[in-house]
Amino acid sequence: MRHFILIFLCSIQLIDAQDPVKKDSITQLDEVILLDALKKKNATGITPSEVISAKVFQNYSPVSMVSAINQVPGVFIFSGALNTNRITVRGIGARTLFGTDKLRMYYEDIPVTDGSGFSSIEQYDLENLSQIEIIKGPKGTSYGSNLGGAIILSPKKALGRSTNFSNNFTAGSFGLLKNNLSFNHYDGKLRLGLQYGHMETDGYRQNSNFERDGMLLNASYQLNARGKISFLVNHIDFTAQIPSSLGETAFSEDPQQATFTWRVSQGFEDNNSTLVGFSYAHKFNEKFKNTTSIFYNYLDKTEAAPFGILDEITKGFGFRTRFSGAFNFLENNADYSFGAELFKDEYDWDRFDNLWEDNNGNGSLKGVYTGRNKEFRSQWNAFGTLVLPFSSKFSAQFGLNINKTQYDYRDLFNSGIENKSAERNFKAILLPSLNLEYVFSENQKVYANVSRGFSNPTLEETLTPDGVVNPDIAQETGTNYELGTSFSLDDRRFNVNLSIYQMNIKNLLVGERIDEDQFVGKNAGKTRHRGLEIGLNYTWTISKNFQLSPFVNYTLTDHSFVEFIDEEDDFSGNQLTGVPKQRRTSGIQMRLFENFYWNTTHAHVSEIPLTDAGNLFSEPYTVFNTRMGYLKKLSDKFTIGVDFGINNLLDTVYAQSVLINTQGFGGREPRYFYPGDKRNFYGSIRLGYQL
Repeated sequence: MRHFILIFLCSIQLIDAQDPVKKDSITQLDEVILLDALKKKNATGITPSEVISAKVFQNYSPVSMVSAINQVPGVFIFSGALNTNRITVRGIGARTLFGTDKLRMYYEDIPVTDGSGFSSIEQYDLENLSQIEIIKGPKGTSYGSNLGGAIILSPKKALGRSTNFSNNFTAGSFGLLKNNLSFNHYDGKLRLGLQYGHMETDGYRQNSNFERDGMLLNASYQLNARGKISFLVNHIDFTAQIPSSLGETAFSEDPQQATFTWRVSQGFEDNNSTLVGFSYAHKFNEKFKNTTSIFYNYLDKTEAAPFGILDEITKGFGFRTRFSGAFNFLENNADYSFGAELFKDEYDWDRFDNLWEDNNGNGSLKGVYTGRNKEFRSQWNAFGTLVLPFSSKFSAQFGLNINKTQYDYRDLFNSGIENKSAERNFKAILLPSLNLEYVFSENQKVYANVSRGFSNPTLEETLTPDGVVNPDIAQETGTNYELGTSFSLDDRRFNVNLSIYQMNIKNLLVGERIDEDQFVGKNAGKTRHRGLEIGLNYTWTISKNFQLSPFVNYTLTDHSFVEFIDEEDDFSGNQLTGVPKQRRTSGIQMRLFENFYWNTTHAHVSEIPLTDAGNLFSEPYTVFNTRMGYLKKLSDKFTIGVDFGINNLLDTVYAQSVLINTQGFGGREPRYFYPGDKRNFYGSIRLGYQL
């Protein structure tokens, strides 16, 4: 299977079949337009959010969703490799050294953020998604009130009553092979989606091979007019070598190289994860309904680093229930929702020596135990929202989220040492939110938000340099203030989204690196996050067969330390580390004769401060990508299409991810930079079949 036994199908692509909404939607281009038109916001009430749909996905390679998410103003992913991503939202999460925390991620209505607050977007295949919704900041309420907000992933489903087979085969530079085989069916009661995907690549850098297999089963059945059951299974198995970061000298001399110790030890990570969920939706009447889900997730992970090997097993389970309804209020319909979410997981991790130096050049070799640990983590949220329409134009939404988090840490290797095992029970925190919206017309509105958010410290941040629990570490808390507007002109062809915000955060959590594999945390002060976000797009129909759609997204930030004293250093007033001051993404999408498209995009990222002192910055960069495709309808049932794309069109040398405040150990140069890929190519062949 890993070597494409079904190679004869490698020219197949799902084109979701004919839908009652639109005729002849078998073509891939029509599918993109239809999916974009049908995109649905999961955020409750009048909560502002942004949806990334198939029309945006078509701008970029199907290998990763990073570029599509980076098109959203205010959201930026630092991507060191396919398996190394750090999502930041309005500067929140920029100080996290590795991985994504401080936000909540959902797959359908199931939380997939682990008990310590980390989310792994690399576990999900872009080709299995219909859309990605992003709630920026703590205003989500029903999806948590984390400072960074929430990300909601929605899997693909059949668009109408149809049965479809499909496959998309992609090949490209650096030994890229990717295949996505899909089956979708909907008959009015049973909706069934089954996808299998395989991807492998040698990678641009040394020691950067990546291989992933994944299976997604998404099914639902309409029991009767009131009830529907759903079942979800998502399984991902991937192995990724780790080239690690480079110092400034190595980056400028040869960005393709891997860090020496990671290369000779053949450092890697191996992930095997499964998510299973079951939900039941019931409509009590036309104005009151409930959806309840139970879920289980499992992760078996091994990471081999030069300084040690880490084996992790995480087992989590929980439930989520949400009621929603409506009632009459001042001659208008008022909406409300309330519910709760409970998540528990058990995290087991063992550390071993890595004997790569004694392994005759064969890479990592597991040695003796150096640590055995276990942590039980639980988190529950209760939430409620109430939307009151005071008039046909003005509405107010009141929201409240209550969070309770508990850690129970046990050191099984040093069990006799005091405070090596401890329980950390955070007090329940109240997180209110207020959204106001005024609608001038169907195409014009303004909104305002005030909301409170929080972030829990991770396990590493709760430990002292001696490895004992620090009871003084507190949760980060912050208040978000936001004003925005969205409007359309010229018969909805020109669309504008604009927002300004300020978020004040106290008890800033600072991770300090004290060794190559050891970090500790402390609350070090306050930050202020200010920003302006603009999104513009225009649809210009030149003729029946020719359409242009230019767009521009722009982010301007003023993020700074209000109060930050680190021992004898006072960094107050400095620019917040790890956040570019400006980002710009623009492009133009062209569609010709209903069969051909050509999309070109450009992304600009300004310099990024790499140290709290503000004495070292990354270089700004601009990267261009282009993608074109042609699709031919062979019959009423068959469609064949081809795509071709170029990433980093001008072959720019740039760092697509950076580390902050890093140190050099053993006299070595500090390693700040993860190089971006040089110019590379990819092509896809696809075929859709509708029964």
